[in-house]
Amino acid sequence: MNQRLRSYAAATGLLLSAMTAMTAAHAADYAAILTGAKESPANSSPGIGAAVVKFDTTSHVLEVNVAFSSLLGPTTASHIHCCTDVPNIGTAGVATETPTFGGFPLGVTNGAYSNMYNTSLAASWNPVFITSHGGTTAGAEAALAAALASGEAYLNIHSSAYPGGEIRGFLVAAAVPEPATIGMLGLGIPAVLLMARRRRKA
Repeated sequence: MNQRLRSYAAATGLLLSAMTAMTAAHAADYAAILTGAKESPANSSPGIGAAVVKFDTTSHVLEVNVAFSSLLGPTTASHIHCCTDVPNIGTAGVATETPTFGGFPLGVTNGAYSNMYNTSLAASWNPVFITSHGGTTAGAEAALAAALASGEAYLNIHSSAYPGGEIRGFLVAAAVPEPATIGMLGLGIPAVLLMARRRRKA
């Protein structure tokens, strides 16, 4: 099994574990499929990814799990953007830690990421986001929670090929993992990997 398929298997396992754990939790849970077609403007990247985010404003915990593959350029950053004017479309500034999620795999075209943030700490946020929402982490938490609940926040992965974002997806409520999400993880990413391998051989 080549390295890309091993990375995919590990990434898929990570996300499926996170999604299974979420079914027993009572925090607010969100999921997204990330593609180039969902960028603004849309692009033709074959890259694909999935994200599972849990946000508990009571315990001040933001849990971020991401898996991605087949990007055209090495990763340069990833974050959650908030808040768009209209659900599921448009662009917004970075809400979470800058210049990227801490420990996010950079300089790669496929990988997986998992981290938990204490959202009562200013370091978990983009300072501009805090300033624009009352100047406190509580204001930032409330704004992100409201945006997640209304489909006005998205997770973006930036690359050298697409500095503005190669793949993204709007985070939508997912108290129980949706069959379509699991289907994309189980079928979509392997299909992309197989197509990429065939193109290389051709």
